[in-house]
Amino acid sequence: MKKSEPIFLIANGDLRLAANLKCEPEQAAMEKKLTSAFAAEGFTLQRAHAYDWDKQHGFIDSQKMGLEVFRTIPEDAPLVVAESVWQYSQHILPGLYDHKGPILTVANWSGTWPGLVGLLNLNACLTKAGVKYSSLWSENFTDEFFLDGLRHWLKKGKIKHNTGHVCTYKKFKVPGSLEKLGRRFAQELKKHKYLMGVFDESCMGMANAVIPDELLARAGLFKERLSQSTLYARMLTVKDEDARAVYQWLLDKGLTFRFGPSEENDLTENQVLQQCKMYIAAVRIADEFGCSTIGIQYQQGLKDLCPASDLAEGLLNNVERPPVFHETTRRELFRGEALPHFNEVDECAGLDGLVTYKLWRLLGFPPENTLHDVRWGRPYRDDTLNAFVWVFQISGAVPPAHLNGGYSGAVSERQPAMYFRLGGGTIKGVCKPGWIVWSRVYVDDGKLKYDTGLGQSVALPEKETQDRWEQTTPQWPILHAVLPGISRDQMMARHKSNHIQVAYAPNRESAVKGLLAKAAAMHELGLEVSLCGRV
Repeated sequence: MKKSEPIFLIANGDLRLAANLKCEPEQAAMEKKLTSAFAAEGFTLQRAHAYDWDKQHGFIDSQKMGLEVFRTIPEDAPLVVAESVWQYSQHILPGLYDHKGPILTVANWSGTWPGLVGLLNLNACLTKAGVKYSSLWSENFTDEFFLDGLRHWLKKGKIKHNTGHVCTYKKFKVPGSLEKLGRRFAQELKKHKYLMGVFDESCMGMANAVIPDELLARAGLFKERLSQSTLYARMLTVKDEDARAVYQWLLDKGLTFRFGPSEENDLTENQVLQQCKMYIAAVRIADEFGCSTIGIQYQQGLKDLCPASDLAEGLLNNVERPPVFHETTRRELFRGEALPHFNEVDECAGLDGLVTYKLWRLLGFPPENTLHDVRWGRPYRDDTLNAFVWVFQISGAVPPAHLNGGYSGAVSERQPAMYFRLGGGTIKGVCKPGWIVWSRVYVDDGKLKYDTGLGQSVALPEKETQDRWEQTTPQWPILHAVLPGISRDQMMARHKSNHIQVAYAPNRESAVKGLLAKAAAMHELGLEVSLCGRV
């Protein structure tokens, strides 16, 4: 790159004004540090779009604006996408599709300001789109890892990270008995054919979370496209006494609701009863259309009509859950079963979650599973643990079976008003310690791919847990994850989503068995499989 020519910077943001306003100061501080880092190397970082004095922020906040910004950027210019916030990838994907200059995505490293979460989503979207890019992340943009990567990008126009923790399925020797089990399971799944209920595709710009129909069909799943307006309409038909019966069931199980007097700022019983109606409506619609897994978008559309979907989602993902009955026959629906839900209508998680649920049932393992955000992480050291411990979080949709104490160990708190104007409760708790299998389905080079590995959910002292909660989102459930054989930077370089799927196993031996059987199943379903870390 020529030092005499500018490198353009864009800042992609949220669609929601409240989020952009709150995050603007942090984004400005990040850009100042980035500008200094580039200047120290003799390069000028030039913002490609101005601060909007009417909106009081400097983010690209729509696809329309993204197109306008890219019309002003030379198509062969070096480009930096700087993120210290959650961002809607769709705002800038049209411009990035055919940008010919080198692209560098950069994120802060913070739990409070989730740029790294936004970066992982954007990178996955670019991967799906076949757009070449490089990526960096840093706490302060002065560390050796960041500066070495920056210098390499300025010199070569690309960065190659260490991904030595990845082993392809073909190179990994899966024991014959587990390979046979996985293959037979996958063949039965494809023969049966399952329906995935999709309540409006694509949530919060996550283009990477939409699986093309033809790819999904090869794996034996088919979309039943449903509308969130249908879900809302069905909520209106749920009787008050049915919603109150669900609420009472939760109280009897020991779930604590932290209520307050204000609909605007607190969780209220009225909000929870509406969430109970959503839960009932979702189960009834799934039964009507024969869906074995469903995903609710919520953020666009339902957020302006009703409280958050997360309480309902967590209940759907749990085998032990409030009974739901058919409107007229009063037959109990999906009795003794979870109805796996893929949060934020992430279809990659939907495919993964259904396969996990069915296979874990076959293996005799607790079948509850969920996605989380790869939210943040930092090292932790005491007398029993010395490791990098990730914070996995999602907005309340975790099944109670994953939490210490189950329902009685969980509390329901109001969702943050910045993102959830009409409130609604979460299912908050600390995920229990134990061996987990993590995974991610994603689209790359026009193919479905699957990464998986072993992990441990570890117990941390209450003080450490509280600090991690305060630095992220204290209303949400939290999982303290250690990923053996995978460094922080290897995980960031390889993982193709802001989401990660998690399922528990009874012990380490069972986790290895489940991981390998599932890898064989995914391979038989036609996915390109890789095993990551120490297996």
